[in-house]
Amino acid sequence: MAKVLSQKLMSSKKLDIEFLEAVDRVNAHTEPFPADTLLKLYAYYKKATNDYGKPRSKKPIINAFKTNALFQAKSLSEDEAKQNYIDLVNNYFLYRE
Repeated sequence: MAKVLSQKLMSSKKLDIEFLEAVDRVNAHTEPFPADTLLKLYAYYKKATNDYGKPRSKKPIINAFKTNALFQAKSLSEDEAKQNYIDLVNNYFLYRE
C-alpha cells in the first residue's frame, strides 16, 4: 500500500511540474491565442489552482464567456483540469510549430 501511495504522489508531483511548465509556456507565448482556446485555458487553470474568484474583466460579455467556460469545467477534479490544460497546450503548440 505504501508503494501505491508513493507512486500516486510521484505521479501527482510530475503532473504539477508538467502543469507549471505548460503555464510558463503559455505565459511566454507572444502571439494571441484563439478565443476558444483562451477560454478553455482559463477554465482549466482556475479549476487546477482552485481559484473560484469571479471573472474580473471590465467587459460584461467577457465575464459571461469566462463564467460559461468555468461552468463547463465544473465537474473536473484539480488533477483532471491540470491534465486537460497540459494536453490543450501540447496540442496547440504541436500544430503551430
